[in-house]
Amino acid sequence: MPVAPPQPGLMNLANVLTVFRLVLVPVVVACLLAGGTFWRIAAFIAFGIASVTDLLDGRIARSRGLITDFGKIADPIADKALTGASLVTMSYLGWLPWWATAVILAREVAVTGLRFWVIRYGVIAASRGGKLKTLLQVLAISLYMLPGIPQWLRAAVMAAAVVVTVATGGDYVIRAVRLRRRPVSGKVPGAVTPGRDPTP
Repeated sequence: MPVAPPQPGLMNLANVLTVFRLVLVPVVVACLLAGGTFWRIAAFIAFGIASVTDLLDGRIARSRGLITDFGKIADPIADKALTGASLVTMSYLGWLPWWATAVILAREVAVTGLRFWVIRYGVIAASRGGKLKTLLQVLAISLYMLPGIPQWLRAAVMAAAVVVTVATGGDYVIRAVRLRRRPVSGKVPGAVTPGRDPTP
């Protein structure tokens, strides 16, 4: 009988990057609350580093066979914690309207719930819209963090991020429902083997 490959250990590079991203969340918030040009730039740098780890941990886990149950849960939590904490803090400081923060967070919470609802059936594959959503959110948040950026530019990018966030959320709901209705062994277009979050 074929021998199953050994399961990756909990302490691996992908999981370390995920935990590091979680550690950076309070750092970003603290820098934003400190105020002043220096601390806003520091928040931008910390947020940028955390965003890069979001790109790396999933790719490393999939390419090196380091997918773990911890990573499946912690990765999306770290993503939402970073985005959510940044948005809430900026709205608290009066930089960003609360409605924009509420819409984005509501979508992310709903999609996270759907992800766990269908996880035994598969993971919805990343779409171009999902990747664009992530890019626009990171760009919009970064523009609000950096001092000296024209307000109209910040607002325009954030508005685009909100629109794409809502649109991709609706698409994810449709694909999740289709996947959930299929038998466990069935194949669904746009679904992949359960693993780390492919950024829907």
